[in-house]
Amino acid sequence: MCDSSYSPGWFLQNGVVLTVYTAVCASRDWQRTTQNPEPPYEEKIFIGAQEVPIFGWVAIPENAHGTIVGTYGITGDLDNQWYLRLLGRKAYAQGYAVVLFDWRAHGKTAQLSPTLTSDGLYEGEDFVRISAAAKAMGCPGKFWFTGYSLGGQLALWAVKAAVELTREDENLGLEDSDIGGAAVICPSLDSARSLSFLVKHPVGKYFERAIARQLKKLAWQIHDAHPGTIDPEAIERANSIWGFDEELVIGRLGFPTVEAYYDASSALPLLRNLTKPTLIIYAEDDPFFEPAIIPELQIACANNPMVDLLLTRYGGHVGYISSKTCQRQAKDPDQWWAWNRILEWIGKQG
Repeated sequence: MCDSSYSPGWFLQNGVVLTVYTAVCASRDWQRTTQNPEPPYEEKIFIGAQEVPIFGWVAIPENAHGTIVGTYGITGDLDNQWYLRLLGRKAYAQGYAVVLFDWRAHGKTAQLSPTLTSDGLYEGEDFVRISAAAKAMGCPGKFWFTGYSLGGQLALWAVKAAVELTREDENLGLEDSDIGGAAVICPSLDSARSLSFLVKHPVGKYFERAIARQLKKLAWQIHDAHPGTIDPEAIERANSIWGFDEELVIGRLGFPTVEAYYDASSALPLLRNLTKPTLIIYAEDDPFFEPAIIPELQIACANNPMVDLLLTRYGGHVGYISSKTCQRQAKDPDQWWAWNRILEWIGKQG
């Protein structure tokens, strides 16, 4: 069933329009939409899975009552991912410790290591090891993993990894009771089907090309920071998201094909087995993802009482800018409906 508590202004009741508006327009004045200041972040280099160094920011308020650990989507870095930094402001103001990080091959993490992405296969463990180090710094449980778009996929993998690692690694520094769960916005759930949908969509193909250009730029930055680690000819050939993974990623991870990699890393099959509270906010009009996934998402969530699904008619891809009427009805302090629902939901988990 579709949740009706979210509504945008009438001119944003189209997934493509809301997605573009959020990325182009809302990104310019987001700081004016919140009364919350930037937390006093401390820079920290964490050690993730496979001993990969991960760059992050940590802020711990007085009397913190939990910790939110988050990252962003397929491209970007901590400096320019304003949507994630908005969460940091809101969460810190509500008394949560906040840990934000540049995931593998992004931002300052890419300067520290040439290790490329794995779309959750190792990033899930990164989340957990970051949380263990944050606990040692004074961040309190429970730890809540969050992200949006591809970062949401990573956070779902983190729930699986957390349960396994707290059970198997006595030296981890985290207990099962330290793990809260996850709350994600518009997570990638089936990479192969959604990418096929995106490149065939009359507007989506332009989104895909823009992302591919950013991935190529990312690869060149790693090449320049770590000479000899990436074949420049392979970067030249990587002219699509699929091409990036085919030329640069799957060989290092041991997958014979991109299809096999996407099958292994996609998050939809994880949902039936998650054993920690998990919230998924997902829009029916998300222009990035194959609509046929939605019935399968509904079934997976219905069959697992640990997973709550907020499926909305509108929202676009990581948009969720609410109308004034919606803000009044939800008693929200601002237009950022999805982050407000996530913080509200986490607050109710106890």
